[in-house]
Amino acid sequence: MTTGQNTNSHARRKRVANLILVGLAIVLVALAVLSFLVGRYPISPDKVVAMLAGQVFPVDPFWTDQEATIFFNVRLPRVVMAALVGCCLASAGAAYQGTFQNPLVSPDILGASQGAAFGAAVAILLGFASFGVSAMAFVFAIVTVLIVIAVAQAARGNQVLTVVLAGVMVSSLFSAGVSFTKLIADPADQLPAITYWLMGSLTSAKPADVTMAFPPMLAGLVVLFVLRWKINILTMGDDEASTMGVNTKALRVAIILAATLVTAASVAVTGMIGWVGLVIPHLSRMLIGSDYRKLMPASMLMGAAFLLLVDDVSRLATTAEIPIGILTAFIGAPFFLYLITREGRKRK
Repeated sequence: MTTGQNTNSHARRKRVANLILVGLAIVLVALAVLSFLVGRYPISPDKVVAMLAGQVFPVDPFWTDQEATIFFNVRLPRVVMAALVGCCLASAGAAYQGTFQNPLVSPDILGASQGAAFGAAVAILLGFASFGVSAMAFVFAIVTVLIVIAVAQAARGNQVLTVVLAGVMVSSLFSAGVSFTKLIADPADQLPAITYWLMGSLTSAKPADVTMAFPPMLAGLVVLFVLRWKINILTMGDDEASTMGVNTKALRVAIILAATLVTAASVAVTGMIGWVGLVIPHLSRMLIGSDYRKLMPASMLMGAAFLLLVDDVSRLATTAEIPIGILTAFIGAPFFLYLITREGRKRK
């Protein structure tokens, strides 16, 4: 193949990738609009547009107070939170998979989810309100990963391997802590609250939750987006990256901290929602390729769209709302089995 053909092929792939990203953005917007409209109390499209526009421009209200309360206090924060959490978990999963050069890595590999679960369980035992539970979950998630990094720094050997092993061990420790809190919790009140939190749900999403979670989410997402091209270098291996003048240790720590920040903020406000950070990066990779310059934004858009869709199903499927963590597991586990068998057939 000539140089001109290579250039044309590269330009064509770039155009296709850009079109896919635009398509994902359109799908995300469409799902967000649909999520505003549907629910146990449907709101017509003209009222949704008017209520949103009324926050900026003077609009004579033609909606009821009940509709305004449902929209601004329940539906709007829930839709925003679903999109943010899906975006964060998928981008964190993609970042971890590239950083650790392992396609089986997910956002909870370093124990952030289990640390958050322990913090939330302790907060529920202490009788904290919803905001206190979220704050404790966030703090413990961050502390857990800092412990993992400190242990990995003190250990010798392969840095990537020691970080993963430290994450597994610390995660196991906090998992035992969660089990102990469930053992001593009041079975009439505290135990159901802990169990429901562990299932993951957007039911209790409030404007205050969005306000609390948005700053750390934004900070982490910006870092991951800016450094996405450097993740390509990490996937080549430390030796190759070092020859290119990249400080792999500092870069890996920066990416881990950013991914941990968005994971901790997500888990703190929704509970434990699994599989999004594991499956969505694989789907994005199948759709757009392994170049993180395109893979990271694709994962962000697809993760947000996926969780919006799953949350709509959670709200509408049954009269009693299904915790979203259960649905993501029902969808994610079979799909991952398909991926494994697909890779096996390719090698034959």
